[in-house]
Amino acid sequence: MPQFQNQDVIELALGASRLLVAPQAGGRLLSWTLGGAPIIHWPAAPDWSKPGLIRGGNPLLFPFIARQWVDGQVGRWRDAEGVVRDIPLHGFARDLPFAAQIAPQGDGVRMTLTDSASTRELYPFGFRFEAAYRLADETMLDVELTTTNTGDARMPYYAGHHFYFALPHAQRGEATIALPRNVHRRQLPDGTTAGAAPGETHYRFDDAQIIDRFHCLDGEPDVPVRIEMPSQQRAIEIDLCRPGSVSWYAVTTWSLAPDSDFYCVEPWLGLPDAIHTGLGLRWLEPGESEKAALRIRVSALPSG
Repeated sequence: MPQFQNQDVIELALGASRLLVAPQAGGRLLSWTLGGAPIIHWPAAPDWSKPGLIRGGNPLLFPFIARQWVDGQVGRWRDAEGVVRDIPLHGFARDLPFAAQIAPQGDGVRMTLTDSASTRELYPFGFRFEAAYRLADETMLDVELTTTNTGDARMPYYAGHHFYFALPHAQRGEATIALPRNVHRRQLPDGTTAGAAPGETHYRFDDAQIIDRFHCLDGEPDVPVRIEMPSQQRAIEIDLCRPGSVSWYAVTTWSLAPDSDFYCVEPWLGLPDAIHTGLGLRWLEPGESEKAALRIRVSALPSG
């Protein structure tokens, strides 16, 4: 396998498009470059001893997203029988090794995580969680998450993405994001989820209001999510209406700090703490499987 930052990686290339993936590090998409320019951000000197905490690429969020709370304690969840268990931030998938299979055409990869004794201590279900990336052409990336209940009990879950899009912090004031119809929510410091408020469909990335905001989709998206970066003469569209896909629940916007050279735009199937609030909570019957798909497309903005 090729080496990147002293790690084994899978490299997919099509024309000017290049994708790096590290299955052993949580099935992580590390970077996507187009003509050498970063679309997905990856840091130059990450701490590979804690891959789940690296600020870059696309961490896979499963079985639950973000923070769950029980009786004021973060990192815990209560099942239908009242049993309380620990659960890491964003679930455990981003910290575990996935098996990987490269497509025969060399344009894609499918990575798979299955349950084990250690996962069943946190999440007592049999599952198969798959993430697939495919370069549809050099400007389009197809992404699928497929979740299967391989056990004999009804299984709750809500998975998602955490895309770190490359955006120099000095360009936030001119870069914009357009969203489908939505209402917005956020998680409060005590773990409760704020009530829904009418959401706008256009924001600038220097708007502090959108940090850690859940833009909950109001029905099926009628337009893609669109990011415009005038200084880079680039637009990025995220199509959330793909054939055979379940409905995405929300798109979350977040960045670490005002001087971070990335901004995260995160399609989610549910909201944090949905296991308790029901906001996006999904259930799979034994043997049932469902796919959540999206397409990311990069295009040039008109000059001038």
